[in-house]
Amino acid sequence: MARYTGPVCRMCRTEQKKLMLKGNRCKSDKCPINRKRPAPGKDPKGRPGKRSDYGIQLREKQKLKRIYGMQEKQFSLFFERALRMTGITGENLFVLLERRLDNVVYRLRLASSRSQARQVVLHGHVAVNGKRVNIPSYLVKPEDEISIMETSRSLVIFKDALKEYGKSGVMPWLQLDSDALKGKFLASPRRSDITDLADIKEQMIVELYSK
Repeated sequence: MARYTGPVCRMCRTEQKKLMLKGNRCKSDKCPINRKRPAPGKDPKGRPGKRSDYGIQLREKQKLKRIYGMQEKQFSLFFERALRMTGITGENLFVLLERRLDNVVYRLRLASSRSQARQVVLHGHVAVNGKRVNIPSYLVKPEDEISIMETSRSLVIFKDALKEYGKSGVMPWLQLDSDALKGKFLASPRRSDITDLADIKEQMIVELYSK
């Protein structure tokens, strides 16, 4: 599957929001959002200040898609699956995105960013219930155990990523044994539990796809 290989900080500048795409760099003074750099383009000040309803909806979709590091086709498939589920479509979409294996690895502080988590999974460093899984979009189920393969536990990237665990812990629907480099997906989160993405207006995404 195709993936974006350009400068990721450009995405944050486009959305004028920290998408946390580069781990610790996003928290440093080097972050373009901290430095108040303008959106990319030849003349950002010359652009019309007011967006259409479609433009606002598109930006919400783009933000969410980029936060989880997904391409358009894959994101659309996740939305279609959320639409078929019972309940509120926007909340279903968030639940599905949070159940992605690469996201769970990131949320467990076993990677400093979702892109690094995706690479860790692709390279075969992660197991689910003791079985190696190298598919980043694999959907984790409640009570599944996610662990780092024994042959990979000495890698420096895991030790560096776990420093964040000491600062802020993990989300309430997860459980981590930092010494054993393994954790558990306790339950699917509710929309209100995903506090770091509280500013995303998922209803606008639903309206966009409903057109």
